[in-house]
Amino acid sequence: MSIFGSIVNAIFGTAKAASDAVAGTVSAATAAVTGGSKPAPMTRDQVEAMIQKIANDTGRTNYNWKQSIVDLMKLLDLDSSLNARKELAQELGYTGELNGSAEMNVWLHKQVMAKLMESGGVVPESLK
Repeated sequence: MSIFGSIVNAIFGTAKAASDAVAGTVSAATAAVTGGSKPAPMTRDQVEAMIQKIANDTGRTNYNWKQSIVDLMKLLDLDSSLNARKELAQELGYTGELNGSAEMNVWLHKQVMAKLMESGGVVPESLK
């Protein structure tokens, strides 16, 4: 499974548990988890609400996941090492140096959030 696929599964695999806390997000996320029809894109607020629910449920509320790809991956119990971030950068089409620079990490975070919103909780075929 791709690194991005792992991120999607870590967030949207908890869609049913998050449904009470995140009204309006459930239809897209549930379709993603259950394999229903293609889910509609989500807003950043909807995606962030689902991630915040994970932070609250795990007690990891001190992570800077809204801005840091490393903290987002740590929050989701995923490998946040440079090698994992390099792999994620390659999956998402990053063309800069794969050196773990601030530029790379900021780009990764923006791309991950954008892909999460546009995919509505489904890993696009191009990222499987």
